[in-house]
Amino acid sequence: MRAQTVGVKSSTGRILCCTVFRPGGKKLLAKGHVISDEDIRVLESEGMETIWVTELEDGEIGEDDAVCAVASEMGCGSFEIRLAAGGRANLLATENCCVLVDDELLKQINCPASVVIATALNFTYAVAGQRIATVKSAPFAVAKDQLDAVIGILKERGPILQARPVRTPTVGVLYTDPVSGDRARQLFENIMRQRLERFGVNANFVLACTEDENSVARCLQHLLRSKPCTILVASTTAPAGPEDIIGQAMLKVGAQVERFLAPVEPGNLLLMAYKDEVPIVSAPGCFRSAKPNVVDLVLPPLLARYHVTGWEIACLGHGGLLA
Repeated sequence: MRAQTVGVKSSTGRILCCTVFRPGGKKLLAKGHVISDEDIRVLESEGMETIWVTELEDGEIGEDDAVCAVASEMGCGSFEIRLAAGGRANLLATENCCVLVDDELLKQINCPASVVIATALNFTYAVAGQRIATVKSAPFAVAKDQLDAVIGILKERGPILQARPVRTPTVGVLYTDPVSGDRARQLFENIMRQRLERFGVNANFVLACTEDENSVARCLQHLLRSKPCTILVASTTAPAGPEDIIGQAMLKVGAQVERFLAPVEPGNLLLMAYKDEVPIVSAPGCFRSAKPNVVDLVLPPLLARYHVTGWEIACLGHGGLLA
């Protein structure tokens, strides 16, 4: 970029190097604004004769074009791109969705620092209209070869971000207790309702049973027939692992255990299994309180019918200390 002071009359098409203010202090034109013929008339009406501008040189791409190019390649799913002031493009959710982020690719793109990207956290639940990412360029322009390198990486390894829609999600809930399933339901139902309402959903299919292997397996089998996005098991006990009643009941219905133990506090004793594509989640103690816990972290992707792997749960440790 080459900055210089020029006469207002000859500044059409050039880029402002600094913000222009009226004598009273009110902003007239923002830094980075491309001057039009109408702007020249306004500047002259304010008594200005010269102005500090810059212009693109060979091999440079303007900031707005650069951020729009990156924003168009970095993501997929339910979002729209809106250009903002100062060489910035925002990604806004167009419907309720779960944000999935490739953290390693994001780090690689942000290293050169010609164009940088900030996103919501992985597994974030976003509502329609919410900003889920922003792209910012170096002021005024980006070297074309640097931009081409970023776009090339995104085309080869992208996307960095997915806005996976949450559409008509259904949730099955099973309350269990060694004495009476209704006791567990009375203890946890209000908290369950509060937790699900955070994500705009209700418990569509609800059962309660005594916590023995056969009863739990029978109820799980019944809930699985409705093919919900997920089944949440709210137990009054704290199982020591997949060998306990809840885990054995999961195996009895043909589910495969994906993960036991999560690096999240509260919620370490998470047990997750899959029967075909339906996840079954047991999280002892997590339905006694509405405070954030591991269920709040894994529920958004499950509602979006995304297959959460054991590796992805293992990755929750960074930032997993919630309380």
